Amino acid sequence: MIMEPINRTQFVCRRMDSTMDVSGEPIPTSSVLMAAAKHIGTRCRGENIAFLKCKKDDPNPEKCLDKGRQVTECVLHLLRDLHQNCSKEMDAYAGCMYYHTNEFELCRKEQQAFEKACPF
Repeated sequence: MIMEPINRTQFVCRRMDSTMDVSGEPIPTSSVLMAAAKHIGTRCRGENIAFLKCKKDDPNPEKCLDKGRQVTECVLHLLRDLHQNCSKEMDAYAGCMYYHTNEFELCRKEQQAFEKACPF
């Protein structure tokens, strides 16, 4: 369920139907990122390592903004690819993770279907 505002004090719950918004951009909620974690770890490894090395080498956060943007772009590109190649399985897995508050153990069936459709 996703909380959408009706007005400043009232919200309505709706089910998470897709990992993409109406314009085709990824919705990087915690459940989407958790569902894609293994893929992110594999595909965006280089960008993540460069960002962490930068953070370790320089305590000034501004020095690593470009590396952080590279990580973000890598993840968003990956989410677009996953949606294009296995949207049904990705949506089912992320939806299950959302419903069960990111408890992997409760979504193993959806995880297996997702990893079979989109191996990393």
